[in-house]
Amino acid sequence: MRLADSFRSERFGAVRIHELQRVIELDSGAVANSGLPGLSGASRVITPDALRAIETQLVIVVPCMNESRSVIEGVLSGIPHDCLIVLVSNSDRGPVDRYEIEAQTVEQFCRLAGRSALTVHQRDPGVAAAFKAAGMDELIDDDGLVRAGKGEAMLVGMALAAMTGRQYVGYVDADNYVPGAVHEYCKAYAAGLHLAESPYSMVRISWHSKPKLREGRLFFSRRGRSSEVTNEWLNRFLAEYSHFGTEVIATGNAGEHAMSLALGLKLRLAGGFAVEPFEYVDLFEQFGGVLESAHPDVMASSVPVLQIETRNPHFHDNKGEEHVQGMRMQALNVLYHSAVTLPAVRQAILDFMVAQGVLEVGQQPPRERIYPPVGTLALDLLYDALDAEAQSFRQLDGRAAAGLPAAPPIDRHTIPV
Repeated sequence: MRLADSFRSERFGAVRIHELQRVIELDSGAVANSGLPGLSGASRVITPDALRAIETQLVIVVPCMNESRSVIEGVLSGIPHDCLIVLVSNSDRGPVDRYEIEAQTVEQFCRLAGRSALTVHQRDPGVAAAFKAAGMDELIDDDGLVRAGKGEAMLVGMALAAMTGRQYVGYVDADNYVPGAVHEYCKAYAAGLHLAESPYSMVRISWHSKPKLREGRLFFSRRGRSSEVTNEWLNRFLAEYSHFGTEVIATGNAGEHAMSLALGLKLRLAGGFAVEPFEYVDLFEQFGGVLESAHPDVMASSVPVLQIETRNPHFHDNKGEEHVQGMRMQALNVLYHSAVTLPAVRQAILDFMVAQGVLEVGQQPPRERIYPPVGTLALDLLYDALDAEAQSFRQLDGRAAAGLPAAPPIDRHTIPV
């Protein structure tokens, strides 16, 4: 893969946000000097060997809710072979058990492809019992189940990824209609993580376009309706500190993103659709240098955030204006309540939300639910409880099914105590 070089970045304490890099070639060939500037001096080449080295350590989490079997099969087919698949479902269990269909789809795929995977349903009572035993009561709702939300699914997925012993975790939404786009996202994760040169790194995807049908023709929109608002306010946050306008953040709502687990296990995650923009907010709070950091090792190393614009269009379901408006407001909620947001930005957010009609004059934005880092969990207790009580928790070993040496996704003996 060949990426345009990133010549500029914005610093906020230890956080280094790189300007958007475009994918120039999906396959750049077996070029020597991996990661060094290309012949033009304006691009970087990541060789197949370098990509594969990351992919063998990369877990791809697929949050899923009531997607069709065909769409799920397409997503699975796009995930590079050496990545480990983790499907976290919040699909209906009745009158038709859609999770069972999803799990069977993953199992069949693993058997045919000789791959391993993990699947689980986040509303399984055994999953709630496991997270409670591992020390995260905050994740459990009044019904005694893991809360239903995308952020909660991502947290479950990160915990499973941490138990596998791999070094990186990435996320791909299950409603992506283009397997080639999924494949490109994963390759971009590997490319960015390879180039990051820090154990505490993150890669966020900005898709090339999101096609919409207008008057019988496809229109390839360059920006999402929610992303425009989220990016504007995150950049305004940075500008209030630097006193210089900026547009460096282009991935405030990036559902497709990856990070090193060394970083991920230190981050708090927000519930619902606040999860992606809150990752930026938590980076600013923990590593921005405004508040005292509990991780001096990270502060000394720096936290690069690479943003990569891919080539494939992003086709997925249109979930309606109400869904988009909810995403926008959840992003502003977490930014408004952040301890590092300056008063001028906080007041401007209030004024904007009143103008949008989502708040009355004198009201404050609601607080989103924020969870402790996954790194605070007792992973050995989590695994033991999942294995004993969570009926939906499945370890799929496609290699063993194909008659090859067994390679279960999780080795209980290697889980940190």
